Amino acid sequence: MQQITNTILMIRPVAFRMNEETAINNYFQEDLELKNAEINTKAQKEFDDFVTKLKAVGVNVVVENDDVKMDTPDSIFPNNWVSFHHDGIVTLYPMFAENRRRERREEIINRLESEGYLIEAFMDYTSAEDEGYFLEGTGSLLLDRVHKKAYCALSPRADEELLIEFCEDFEYDPVVFVANQSVNNERLPIYHTNVMMALAENFAVICLETIDDKHEKKNVLRHLKETKKEVITITEAQMHQFAGNMLQVKGDNDKKYMVMSLAAHKSLRPDQISAIEKHCEILSSDLETIETCGGGSARCMMAEVFLPKQT
Repeated sequence: MQQITNTILMIRPVAFRMNEETAINNYFQEDLELKNAEINTKAQKEFDDFVTKLKAVGVNVVVENDDVKMDTPDSIFPNNWVSFHHDGIVTLYPMFAENRRRERREEIINRLESEGYLIEAFMDYTSAEDEGYFLEGTGSLLLDRVHKKAYCALSPRADEELLIEFCEDFEYDPVVFVANQSVNNERLPIYHTNVMMALAENFAVICLETIDDKHEKKNVLRHLKETKKEVITITEAQMHQFAGNMLQVKGDNDKKYMVMSLAAHKSLRPDQISAIEKHCEILSSDLETIETCGGGSARCMMAEVFLPKQT
């Protein structure tokens, strides 16, 4: 079982803008005083530059275009609606925002099959949307695939019962907690686990300041230490620069990279950078428009593909 992969799926935006439906509980989103067309053009340039950097180091990036007819402003973040597993299972997740549900497109799955990946079965949790329960993919679930642990910060987009159901289906051990951020002097749940925490092969980057409950914090640390992960902590201010939204991937010759945005990279202290670089090289790219309007960053843009290749 592998924790990291060489192959990622990315969706090139055609109508990217600030999504009014997700802004309700994504406190990272901000309104840019720009026309939507201008925002989309900037986002496309950031996307293309990012893909070029990933491909340059040998990451296998499968790029699929968004469909303008769908009006899906957040399609650039595919890891929330789908995950691809080593046993050929494709998992579909229930999404909080109605306009994000349209991101689940069959042609994207077909594209991976046409690229030679084997799809054996689907695990579909999307019917939970009818009851108003959500679990937004690897935004909500941080999967330690090797040790079968699923870290999850509960929020309006991450329901505990659905998490338990996922863990029973995939035989994962749930590690449940609440992560909060300060919004207008109130402590409110962070919308996705993957903005306050990143899980690599041998280390974890985590904003422990967000876990207000001492017992929950202790429990998360216990699970990370049990699995011999070096814990690299970031501050809440760094989290707001998307320093928790990173993903480790493999490039040429299985060389490992910690992928993040330029803002995240710039926010890190020298000691944090050297702690990461003990394990792998850092690869960063400017994602300012995507981060500001979308409230998501580098990790959200990459859906990892663990599917086996067809023989």
